[in-house]
Amino acid sequence: MVLSHAASGGSSDDSVHSTFASRYVRASLPRYRMPENSIPKEAAYQIINDELMLDGNPRLNLASFVTTWMEPECNKLMMDSINKNYVDMDEYPVTTELQNRCVNMIAHLFNAPLGETETAVGVGTVGSSEAIMLAGLAFKRRWQNKMRAAGKPCDKPNIVTGANVQVCWEKFARYFEVELKEVKLSEGYYVMDPEKAVEMVDENTICVAAILGSTLNGEFEDVKMLNDLLVKKNEETGWDTPIHVDAASGGFIAPFLYPELEWDFRLPLVKSINVSGHKYGLVYAGIGWCIWRSKEDLPDELIFHINYLGADQPTFTLNFSKGSSQVIAQYYQLIRLGFEGYRNIMDNCQENAMVLKEGLERTGRFNIVSKDQGVPLVAFSLKDSSRHDEFEISEFLRRFGWIVPAYTMPPRRAARHGAPRRRPGGLQPHLRRAPRHRHREGAPRARRAPLAQQRAVPAAPQRRHGEREGPGEAARGGVRLEEGRRRQEEDPGRLLSRAEAVHLACCP
Repeated sequence: MVLSHAASGGSSDDSVHSTFASRYVRASLPRYRMPENSIPKEAAYQIINDELMLDGNPRLNLASFVTTWMEPECNKLMMDSINKNYVDMDEYPVTTELQNRCVNMIAHLFNAPLGETETAVGVGTVGSSEAIMLAGLAFKRRWQNKMRAAGKPCDKPNIVTGANVQVCWEKFARYFEVELKEVKLSEGYYVMDPEKAVEMVDENTICVAAILGSTLNGEFEDVKMLNDLLVKKNEETGWDTPIHVDAASGGFIAPFLYPELEWDFRLPLVKSINVSGHKYGLVYAGIGWCIWRSKEDLPDELIFHINYLGADQPTFTLNFSKGSSQVIAQYYQLIRLGFEGYRNIMDNCQENAMVLKEGLERTGRFNIVSKDQGVPLVAFSLKDSSRHDEFEISEFLRRFGWIVPAYTMPPRRAARHGAPRRRPGGLQPHLRRAPRHRHREGAPRARRAPLAQQRAVPAAPQRRHGEREGPGEAARGGVRLEEGRRRQEEDPGRLLSRAEAVHLACCP
């Protein structure tokens, strides 16, 4: 006989009532301290799920190149492998093999000079930032070894880039004590000038970094011209200055849209390339790749060998443990789509970008500053900012769910996989309805420095209208402001690499 017992005390609250009828949604949880007591899993889920509803919709995030949609089959593979540690090669040998296959597929895509039985040299990373750090360390160590062998000082390395580089290059220079020599940009020319870059090269230059997909407008830098000019300078000086290509955005675009464009290992001075798998590689955030031309370009002393996880395992990463899901997802996309599938998706992204561009041009209110060849995006600015500015446009579009941040430098709107043409088309009516009224009297207006005076300042995290600053955020903002003012006074002629503009995107 089954006996029934009446629940007593607080247990009924846990087992009988729904989450919204329980005491757990009445009392506020501490925000910055761990709570003293446990709560039911249903309540924890509901509380977090409800709070996340205030986030933007990733599918309407036109500010990001990062993938926001993948097929359900790939999502399942990722969840099935989410508990595998990527670094445990001995325990998860198949995952390691999938990474090696990805490295070799990408190396062949970038025309690495590999023999029939030769394997590629490369590594999976958390993203292009880590990949750039690793590539930079390899260049620095090779340069140091060369200078020591010649009996020359090796304490003042430098790297030459354009002022349009992503902030990870500034991080590399600061973290690893390398001077960053930036080629200044000019009005209407938002990429590195190869001639000016080569002029800045000296004996202490560890490499020249070219960007395949500028942060400002998606434009591809002329790696072929840079290579040819640098070959000539190396012959004249006896130096051996190499090139690294930051193909974070363009690495999965150029091979499919512009196969004849020479930017990769077909050029002899290109020694390493990074690419973001989580951008146009079509994988969720958390995967990048660094590929080296040959084993000679990655010094052995940078590779560590460990055996406390099992067999001898070589490792060259900045971090150690990380999940395997993104590596498996990258392999899925490479074999699922193949060359044909990637080409079709990039074609669609490019066509979407043209639809966006034509729609903006028809309004008569925007200047298009991007090029047709490059990352499939549209960079634009307002023709007339006397009545309203890009910040107002951004705020207005948020009313309809579109995430469109504003920066001082030219905006960008990228065509991303997962953004069907009806969605870019759906944005255009909202842009046409953007405010035309005069800026209200007395309201603070963002100051826009003349183009020649703009310089790189770290962008503050965005908050929704009316949202208060978190603890310490105001102080951090003050530090950023002071840093920006100090750097402005030191070099008022350097352009802002990113700051106040409008930035829209629509592919993964």
